[in-house]
Amino acid sequence: MAVKEDTRLTALEVMRDAPVIPVIVLYDVAHAVPLARALVAGGIRMLEVTLRTPQALQCIEAIAKEVPDAVAGAGTIRSAADAQASALAGAKFGVSPGYTRSVGKACHDIGLPLLPGVATGSEIMSAQEDGYTQLKFFPAMQAGGLPMLKAWQGPFGDVTFCPTGGISLANAPDFLALSNVACVGGSWIVPTDAIAKGDWGRIETLAREASQLKR
Repeated sequence: MAVKEDTRLTALEVMRDAPVIPVIVLYDVAHAVPLARALVAGGIRMLEVTLRTPQALQCIEAIAKEVPDAVAGAGTIRSAADAQASALAGAKFGVSPGYTRSVGKACHDIGLPLLPGVATGSEIMSAQEDGYTQLKFFPAMQAGGLPMLKAWQGPFGDVTFCPTGGISLANAPDFLALSNVACVGGSWIVPTDAIAKGDWGRIETLAREASQLKR
């Protein structure tokens, strides 16, 4: 299934919408809609629902159908089949933990904007060869953090990154201050315990804090 042309985003639009893209893990479909509404109320619209649980695709579908102000995306895309299933569920963008040509081609063919994961210069070059210049730097802290992103500003000055992995409210401003960073990915605004308890007010507050970060 291809994403409809009139609703298609670009990867850069996804990255520039807010300073943070939440990295969401959901185990209960009933949590999807109230979580999305809380995040939107806090100023966060681009929602990365990771394909780490059996319920993930149903959660994406519920958000896509019931929360029109949210933009549901699929994270942890690792195969062409993942990309297809995500688009069928209503995802408007995809995020992958790494990059393969087959995943890149599948997303291109169905019109699903993709933020491919990279951790090395060679991976950046592979993604660029296939037309991808908006990339997820993952796992950011473990793969070199701020010094690595600063080092990449020279040889990869035409690439924009979304560092993800070990990002928090405390260190996000340092990443967002870099010229080659458009946003960060983070799970701190969607704590597992808050989701389990249905504490949507706490999540809205965390989202509002994140949406006001400077970049």
